Amino acid sequence: MFRGSIVAIVTPFKEGKVDEEAFRRLIDFHIENGTDAIVPCGTTGESATLSMEEHNRVIEITVEHVKKRVPVIAGTGGNSTQEAIELTKHAKEVGADATLQVTPYYNKPTQEGLYRHFKAILKEAPLPMVLYNVPGRTGVNMLPETVARLAESEEVVAIKEASGNLVQMTEILNLAGDKITLLSGDDTILMPVLSIGGKGVISVVANIAPKETGDIIRLWEEGKVAEAQALFLKLFPLCQAMFYETNPIPVKTALSLMGMVEEEFRLPLCKMGEANRRKLIEAMKRFGIPLKEV
Repeated sequence: MFRGSIVAIVTPFKEGKVDEEAFRRLIDFHIENGTDAIVPCGTTGESATLSMEEHNRVIEITVEHVKKRVPVIAGTGGNSTQEAIELTKHAKEVGADATLQVTPYYNKPTQEGLYRHFKAILKEAPLPMVLYNVPGRTGVNMLPETVARLAESEEVVAIKEASGNLVQMTEILNLAGDKITLLSGDDTILMPVLSIGGKGVISVVANIAPKETGDIIRLWEEGKVAEAQALFLKLFPLCQAMFYETNPIPVKTALSLMGMVEEEFRLPLCKMGEANRRKLIEAMKRFGIPLKEV
């Protein structure tokens, strides 16, 4: 159902509030550059520091401004099952095409708890669901057997796998590859994930290099393996640069250097350290991204 370059879009702020004008410009930038779908309110969208009202508003803006030009996969996960249900109901009401559901963070549920969490959301707010496994940020790893159980539900259409574990991803495909689409959750291993049967990426680096991220996948699908590999290797240092500090600090800094958003975060996230900022600028220059004066 979902494939290609799917951007985990940043949430721009200005003077402490969501910068709606800048956000709409970002959406247009992605559609013009061939992004295949947009994910508002994911990790990269600083969802953890958005109020419920802001969270809902960002999803509304995305759906309204996209106008069905590409799918909108709304980030509506949470560590409270009830909160995730409420966010998902709202996303469904405003016309999101699907939701991205992260494994509950901090609680560290069991595999059975994970299964029941996602099933409860599906029961109360049925909408196509992309599971999101990111143990490095949530403290819990969703095992392939749990993914396979959830994939028996027709609404569970894909998984954003950000464990970095290719063995685990291969196990998911062996157990449920006929029922669920594997999407890379890490830009740095996009090519390996494609090689085992993945269909795309929910990407951080696509915020600043949307065309190139999408081209890697299109070239791979066309059988132009060497060209896809060459472009991936060119993009790879920029992918690494997106994690010089905690995501989304580097990517939002990069967008500000491009003149697209304000360099503004919400605590506990803060501006990038000067040494890492200089490294980021160099990586962007090497890749050829135009910068405003720095």
